[in-house]
Amino acid sequence: MNLSQKTDNAAAVDNVAATQSAASMDTLSQWQLIRIRFANHRLAVIGLHMLIVLYLIAALAEFIAPYTRDFNDVDKIYCPPQVPKYTRKSGLHAKALTRQIDPITFQNYYTAADDVIPLGFFVKGIPYRLWGVIPCERHFFGVRTEAWEGEGKAPPVYFLGADKFGRDILSRITYGARISLSIGLVSIIVTFTLGAAIGGISGYVGGKTDNFIQRAIEVINSFPQLPLWMALAAIFPEDWSAMKTYFAITIVLSLLGWTGLARVVRGKLLALREEDYAVAARLIGASHGRIIFRHLLPGMTSHIIVSLSLSVPGMILGETSLSFLGLGLRAPVVSWGVMLQDCLNMDAVANYPWLLMPVFFIIATVLSFNFFGDGMRDAADPYSTK
Repeated sequence: MNLSQKTDNAAAVDNVAATQSAASMDTLSQWQLIRIRFANHRLAVIGLHMLIVLYLIAALAEFIAPYTRDFNDVDKIYCPPQVPKYTRKSGLHAKALTRQIDPITFQNYYTAADDVIPLGFFVKGIPYRLWGVIPCERHFFGVRTEAWEGEGKAPPVYFLGADKFGRDILSRITYGARISLSIGLVSIIVTFTLGAAIGGISGYVGGKTDNFIQRAIEVINSFPQLPLWMALAAIFPEDWSAMKTYFAITIVLSLLGWTGLARVVRGKLLALREEDYAVAARLIGASHGRIIFRHLLPGMTSHIIVSLSLSVPGMILGETSLSFLGLGLRAPVVSWGVMLQDCLNMDAVANYPWLLMPVFFIIATVLSFNFFGDGMRDAADPYSTK
């Protein structure tokens, strides 16, 4: 067999394999095709895994955090981050720090002591109740108090530093993730309800109703969001409880975030309402609500998921901005925005830059949602080719 015959045979085998692959792809459902295309989007997969980790941290905040939310040590105010180290002699440990005060500027600074603080996983620490129900005392990572060989009680270790009250920033970031991440999901539920209902009515009914709804959406979108958020948040009474403020912020973010989804739903329904199955449903006497929510909206589920996933970062940033400005959640509630209120003093930020640690978690969350949303957007049309 000569070279040309071998080349022809290889090409024939490739053509057969491609034909079989195309045939197998034709037998897959739309969601299977979306999953396959999404798995090929590397950044989207990384973003999804990051979101899973972040939400697991938020769900298990009491266990993940080295200390409780309100734990503080006034002798360790503005303690710098203590990086864990490993040596054969001491194992996993951190160097103890001694607080000093500059006699001229009266600023705090810390010097490394000779004591070694032993660290470990699944250590016993401050007792807590997981989800407020299950009593526990084990923490994922922290100080092994039973192995401490220094004088007195083992000192705390601040892996990301401490704030002006000597509170552990890592623990507060972990607890704050529960508020900052959940407020985006709760807002999305309200956004989905408003966007799907109003956009569905606009696209299905059309005419004057569609024109009125679209003009209303344009008016809402014409307002600058941050000043409007601030104006609405300023209405909240200062004596409201943390729970009332939480839900009020959720509603404010939702009332301004449904317009994008409504336009996506309206645009798709303008095309789908003339499909054969929609016409058949009307002819057999199905109600308008049933046609919209039972027949039309399920056909665009993937597009709705894409729109919602891309709008969650805006909700999280909205809560962070309002809380940072003092118009959203307030202490003693712990969220990333509330923690950043300490950064209003630029002198504190210049001298203690670890107070900006929540910013990195906000960036990681927003990027993860954007990567995930981009991957879902590319996979939402599984029959397109790149």
